[in-house]
Amino acid sequence: MSGVGKVFSGLEISASGMRAQRIRQTAISSNLANAETTRTAEGGPYRRQFVLFEAQSNLRDTRILNREKALGGTETRANHLPIPRSDFPRDERFFGRGVEVAEIRSDSRPPRLEYDPGHPDADENGYVAMPNINVIEEMTDMIAASRAYEANVTAFNALKTMLLQSLQSS
Repeated sequence: MSGVGKVFSGLEISASGMRAQRIRQTAISSNLANAETTRTAEGGPYRRQFVLFEAQSNLRDTRILNREKALGGTETRANHLPIPRSDFPRDERFFGRGVEVAEIRSDSRPPRLEYDPGHPDADENGYVAMPNINVIEEMTDMIAASRAYEANVTAFNALKTMLLQSLQSS
């Protein structure tokens, strides 16, 4: 990465966080909007959606991973960045570039059954399969996603201000 590219990497990291949290907020909004949807095109009730994030890194070469392991670092999962020892050389290939959405998954929890024999989707025993969505949980996740988005906006704006000030003083 060139010197100029390094200057803007902080902006890219914050922007990736904002993108990821926006996608998370969209999934949560969909969950809230479909909390009572008993029939979908796939059949059955709506399934809660959730977003999995993954760190973007410059670290794609397994030889680098093996070198890091040999120097005593550890990794928690194959797709996580290794945790280097304190005496590990500060190689820019080991530093993250932000976050990305790895995938959007459907919740595997079974639907919640409600007794409502008059409902058009009720089974022969009068039970309706409802989406297993906890509105309080979704609202808590929405607040967390909103605050994470705001934190990325704050970091982005602070870095932007610093860059502008450095250009003005030059």
